[in-house]
Amino acid sequence: MEFRQLGRSGLQVPVLSLGTGTFGTSGDFFGKWGDTNVAEATRLVDVCLEAGLNLFDTADVYSQGGSEEVLGQAIKGRRDQVLISTKATFQKGEGVNNVGSSRFHLVRACEASLKRLGTDHIDLYFMHGFDALTPVDETLRALDDLITAGKIGYIGCSNFSGWHVMKALATSDRYGLARYAVYQGYYSLIGRDYEWELMPLGLDQGVGLMVWSPLGWGRLTGKIRRGQASKEGRIANGGAQGGPKVDDEYLYGVVDALDSVAAETGRTVAQVALNWLLQRPSVCNIVIGARNEEQLRQNLGAVGWNLTTQQVATLDAASARDRAYPYWHQLDFTNRNPLPV
Repeated sequence: MEFRQLGRSGLQVPVLSLGTGTFGTSGDFFGKWGDTNVAEATRLVDVCLEAGLNLFDTADVYSQGGSEEVLGQAIKGRRDQVLISTKATFQKGEGVNNVGSSRFHLVRACEASLKRLGTDHIDLYFMHGFDALTPVDETLRALDDLITAGKIGYIGCSNFSGWHVMKALATSDRYGLARYAVYQGYYSLIGRDYEWELMPLGLDQGVGLMVWSPLGWGRLTGKIRRGQASKEGRIANGGAQGGPKVDDEYLYGVVDALDSVAAETGRTVAQVALNWLLQRPSVCNIVIGARNEEQLRQNLGAVGWNLTTQQVATLDAASARDRAYPYWHQLDFTNRNPLPV
């Protein structure tokens, strides 16, 4: 397993982490992702640790806390061998203050996550979304205090706009507070908007990327092809709910290119899609998901090899999309505004 630095922090993380959105069984939304129980989760953790993958990603809203509880049981007795990342911000429980990134909510959310995970510290704590109603300095001060108390190690943000991230970083610098070391965001061969602003920002400010949904919300597993809709898996089970919309012809064109490269490399479509991401600027980790051991082992096969320059170019061309303003305009000024490398 390859390890990379988490942004500008001193923490080294594996290039793959296991997302535990399938752990637990609570709720219709996450139930479509999977319903991994403690015994199954323990086996997946075993396989991950054998492969050198020691980072496990969850959130307090995954299965209404069930994911954290199952993960806590699965790592019981080996907490010192693993890194845990979890998240807060979204509505958790009833009450007007049980949502957002206020000090009130974050302190209680962190304590509740620690209890569900069965640990006294969280290695990486994310703000799951931007809270425009709470002053940025209040959020960062609360997180800084949690770091000082030893309850969390590093902080990150997820699903923020570029200006949200930059405002937070500037606030941290102004007041001497802990900075976001990593951004967890959607990025895939059929979702490349991250490249337009967030990627340059990350490279400039030393904010690494943990990729969520690297297989395009389950569309790049190799089960969906032109004229061949998936009969099994997340999409077939209605798991596209809440995800980005993708034009069918665009998707099929990208999958055609993936099929071609997969044939050249002897790898699966999913492995090729994941390996492409591992070669993108700013990426330090990809959060992979798995309903079972077979899927996990297949995804682990995305590391230990690299696509050729030509194969990367083939996938780049197939997945290219027109940019929104002002990003299309900036392409005419790349001599002074160079593309990320």
